[in-house]
Amino acid sequence: MRRALVLLTASVAALSTVLSAAGCGGAEPAATGGPGASGPAKVNAGVIAIVDTAPIHLGLAKGFFREQGIDLTITPVQGGAAAVTGAVSGQFQFAFANVTSLLTAKQQGLDVKVIANGVSSTGEQGKDFSAVLVRPDSPIRSPKDLAGRKISVNQLKNIGDTTVRASVRKAGGDPGGIEFVELPFPDAPAALQSGRVDAIWVVEPFVSQAVSQGARPVAWNFADTAPDLTVAMYFTTGRTDPALTKRFSAAITKSLEYADGHPDEVRDVLGTYTKIAPEVIAKITLPKWPAEVNRASVQTVADLALRDGVLKEKVDVAALVP
Repeated sequence: MRRALVLLTASVAALSTVLSAAGCGGAEPAATGGPGASGPAKVNAGVIAIVDTAPIHLGLAKGFFREQGIDLTITPVQGGAAAVTGAVSGQFQFAFANVTSLLTAKQQGLDVKVIANGVSSTGEQGKDFSAVLVRPDSPIRSPKDLAGRKISVNQLKNIGDTTVRASVRKAGGDPGGIEFVELPFPDAPAALQSGRVDAIWVVEPFVSQAVSQGARPVAWNFADTAPDLTVAMYFTTGRTDPALTKRFSAAITKSLEYADGHPDEVRDVLGTYTKIAPEVIAKITLPKWPAEVNRASVQTVADLALRDGVLKEKVDVAALVP
């Protein structure tokens, strides 16, 4: 969920050259090996190394993918654009991206199809993995007060500004005058402290970091946008063998269910693929990992993104999330 959407158009243009050189569409489907075949299918998944993706790492460690005849390699990517580009070009059979990145990719005519949930909001005010924070002495006391302010997001025209606007509207404010500033999540707490911005939108572990430095949450934007908001999803493309897709979907679904029920093991696995300090891992608020995509919440994000100009035209959510 870091970096990406602003680079997606450029990535897609570069992708066209890659596909032309590769014969565009003439590539063979992904390997279909599995139980009963000569060996497990080698699968490469493009996944961002963040808290949200703990289930796939935990599922790999638990052997859930091996049970489905999948020899899984998890390749770290920088964000949604890299994940989408890698999947469409054939580098990855499966990948992870947030809802807005996938809606944008679908709008641009890219061959992406959701096969499993990725991560969801807890839906709880005051206890979610995403928040908008201000300085302790700030006059901003509620989401309504964010109207007309300068707020940092990790990338413009993505799920951050869409959901922050939703918080402001829900509180009775007008989000039209908000000035969004693009800042990487790691840089946001310092920018808030220095006064470069009036408020920051961040996710864990940066919510906990900012709070430890005195920042005060004023909005829980994911929880405000829709009940049990689906934030990101796993997806594939038409070039992936349907039987392999079914097996990967079964493995990631089992991984999601296991992660949701074993938070201590989630915290343990975070230390194996992220650089988050152990003392921070112990304190962060974990997201939820339900097995099913909340299609109604995806539609809500699509509608809000269209209203705010993040999307240029209506996207068929049913085509993205079958």
